[in-house]
Amino acid sequence: MLINRPFWKKLIQKAWNEKNIIWLMGVRRIGKTSLCHSLGNIEYFDCERPSVRQLLSDPESFLEERKGKIIALDEIHRLDNPSEILKLAADHYPDIKMIATGSSTLGASAKFKDTLTGRKRSVWLTPMLLEEMEIFGTKNLRHRFLFGGFPPFFVEKKLPEIDFQEWIDAYWAKDIQELFNVSKRSSFQKFAELLLANSGGMFEATSYTAPCEVTRNTIANYLNILEETFVVHVIRPYSTHKSTEIVMAPKIYGFDTGFICYVKGKSELPAEDLGYMWEHCVLNEIQGHLQTRSINYWRNKRDYEIDFVVSDRRNNSLTAIECKFNIPKDTVSITKIGKNFEAFRSMYPDGENLVVASNITTTFKRQYKGLTITFLNAKSLIKKLKK
Repeated sequence: MLINRPFWKKLIQKAWNEKNIIWLMGVRRIGKTSLCHSLGNIEYFDCERPSVRQLLSDPESFLEERKGKIIALDEIHRLDNPSEILKLAADHYPDIKMIATGSSTLGASAKFKDTLTGRKRSVWLTPMLLEEMEIFGTKNLRHRFLFGGFPPFFVEKKLPEIDFQEWIDAYWAKDIQELFNVSKRSSFQKFAELLLANSGGMFEATSYTAPCEVTRNTIANYLNILEETFVVHVIRPYSTHKSTEIVMAPKIYGFDTGFICYVKGKSELPAEDLGYMWEHCVLNEIQGHLQTRSINYWRNKRDYEIDFVVSDRRNNSLTAIECKFNIPKDTVSITKIGKNFEAFRSMYPDGENLVVASNITTTFKRQYKGLTITFLNAKSLIKKLKK
């Protein structure tokens, strides 16, 4: 049964209003195929099938026969020259609406000889957004953290550990082997698993060379591949290179809470893990709703830190975001949070100070040493960021 996903359908329609070619990207099994089928009145072609690849071997004839139609080309990277048909449709068949899917950014693989700059719109299908949880059967956040944001995993009643492992194996066989030149499977998978196990932590390439038995340059290449295929997100420090700031070391976040829990061997979540998981979900909300990876964190050498920093170029300001699973309204908690904002605003005074928590129903504000701190839920956070 196809599930209606209004947010993503609206985003795709908006993209089609701007360009007739959409690149729908996201990790394997995240729901790209189901989303394509749910669009209605669409001709669907699975490029993993030899008969479909044969049909598309003459792209001009294929497009001539489908003028004015809506077409989905799933797993288009299986074609010998996947960018050819997309470029033809963009340049010569403006009445055709086409959506092509893949598990990486368009320019990640050498197979794509043309990244269609200016000819397409990209839609990044992230793990399930918080507003979609009820559509898929439950609003329980602990379930979302443990089972993750893959719709087929999320709807299960029992933790689908076999499915997590099968996905990891398929990721290597179908994404890495087909798109990239990676020879050492054990080293690559060890690195990916270590990043997921240390998700949210500071990254230093040399600390991974010994356990993965590869060079620092290979680690850098592995990280780039994992980022291009959306398995990790590299969150770099915001800095104007002031001597008191962390300026180089990025933080690496895993793409899905379910896989992070699986790699860590967790079948249930203790209370102390909830804030950590919530932080990952907030990042996913920002990425999905804003369709951006332009998110930073901030930290100084006295260990004051802001979880996420989002730049507002229109107002030349920085939105500072702290994530707390539950927030009490007592003075002690607000003082502790306030010190982080105080340190950040001493360097970057312009912008809003936001604390996003799962237990807030009504937005409220508190003052700390002349700073206004707004406490809100994830839905209100997104509304603010979209203004």
